[in-house]
Amino acid sequence: MSDLICVAVIVGAFGVRGEVRLKSFTADPLAIGEYAPLVTEDASRSFDVALASQLTNGLLVRLSGVTTKEEADALKGVKLFVPRDRLPGLPDDEYYHADLIGLAVLDTGGNPLGRIKAVLNHGAGDILEVQVPGASDTVLLPFTLDAVPTVDLDQGRVIADPPLGLF
Repeated sequence: MSDLICVAVIVGAFGVRGEVRLKSFTADPLAIGEYAPLVTEDASRSFDVALASQLTNGLLVRLSGVTTKEEADALKGVKLFVPRDRLPGLPDDEYYHADLIGLAVLDTGGNPLGRIKAVLNHGAGDILEVQVPGASDTVLLPFTLDAVPTVDLDQGRVIADPPLGLF
């Protein structure tokens, strides 16, 4: 498990004073400032966050040290992280996406199905993108209790009961 958890990504500049559009991955997007300072993946830069307003597809924020549109433009696509210990504990059956990526996926009989490549969410719930061994294809597995009854972080695996024909 990584010591840094991705909590946001800079989508682009907004206006001419250095504000940025930010997509928050936190449970409460408006609470992103409570986790500051946010750092880049390599920890080379750190930002305090001031929420300016909420936009249709994200947040409008000011990042410390970013004062021009050019500086904001240069940050487009940069992921922002916080140390794991600064995040709240999770209740049972909730997981940080970073903890799921890379876990082995086994069927209920213990046969390997693949590894979790990504956790996706397009608005209707989480979906696990599973890399099938020996193939370039991936399979999209609904991350529901029916399709994934067991997540075992200690053993580094999930047990899946996928819909018939998915794999």
